[in-house]
Amino acid sequence: MGAERRLSAGSFALAAAFLSTFWFAAPAAAGAPELLSGGQPVKARTRSIDTFRIGLADTTFGKLTFLGGLELIAADRKVGGLSGLISLDGGSAFLAVTDNGHWVSGRIGQTADGKPTEIEDLRFAPLLGADGKTLDARWGHDTEALTLSGSGLYVTAETRNAIYRYPWPISTGKERMIGEVALPQDIRDLPRNTGLEALAAGPEDGPLAGKLVAVAESAPSDLHDLSGFIIGPDGTERFTIRRYERFDATDAAFLPGGDMILVERRFSLRDLIGLRLRRFKGADIAAGAVLEGEVLLEADFNSQIDNMEALGIHTNENGETILTLVSDNNRSILQRTLFLRFRLED
Repeated sequence: MGAERRLSAGSFALAAAFLSTFWFAAPAAAGAPELLSGGQPVKARTRSIDTFRIGLADTTFGKLTFLGGLELIAADRKVGGLSGLISLDGGSAFLAVTDNGHWVSGRIGQTADGKPTEIEDLRFAPLLGADGKTLDARWGHDTEALTLSGSGLYVTAETRNAIYRYPWPISTGKERMIGEVALPQDIRDLPRNTGLEALAAGPEDGPLAGKLVAVAESAPSDLHDLSGFIIGPDGTERFTIRRYERFDATDAAFLPGGDMILVERRFSLRDLIGLRLRRFKGADIAAGAVLEGEVLLEADFNSQIDNMEALGIHTNENGETILTLVSDNNRSILQRTLFLRFRLED
């Protein structure tokens, strides 16, 4: 594990030089390129979710309006375990990554206001390393999040505490990893199953332009907070997010205005299941900051949630900001893959 997880001084310098040349570009526009044309098609069906609170017709939850949702039931278990998401083409397409190293793409039918009505053209393909081998053939890994920048697609691998760079778009599913982001040793040494979990590319018109923001899933104990990292061409800066009520970080994405949304999940026998969304001002995400954030939503087993792990954000043709939340079913018959849509009322 040690030799595999560490870059030599020479490779670290080479990676840094490589990234300084290619990495620091504006985030890419979330259009609708062809995705996974060489991937494996998967038959699937969906069930509609019309209310968020079970048995209640409420649609307004603070600044969020619930638009609707879908439960995805796929014929192949490789489509389970969705852990990272990018919303594309005004919410009518997506690319996801699973926690066992697969891309998943699909088209989302939606109403004029953004309510999802169906998921079709579902495909999957394995992530490939730079040598063309699948990741699971080379390393134990846990691919957890992805984010799109003008320089490519970035994917976290929690078990290795690594960030991989891929070309964009993933047109055929046969695209190979370009390389790894050079990371400091304290990130590499994060606990294996509570390491890098959330990842978001900084907005192009703010102080985080050309940087990646990553958040560790959990903390050593309930007395510790979440570790955040700002990873850029000049090194890595650190900040802290207050952790409370046993919630762990699962994903992050930036809003059009520059603020960051963090998805938090609680999943244990004692606390059962929980979801929380917190919003952080982009200007507050800086070296040495200790962040509390604004709670946008909190939900428990009385709501239509599962193991919520992925967040995609897009702007629709009306200029409205839409959040898509997706759950990781752990490929278990006892859990569900959910696509939930909310509109942010700002």
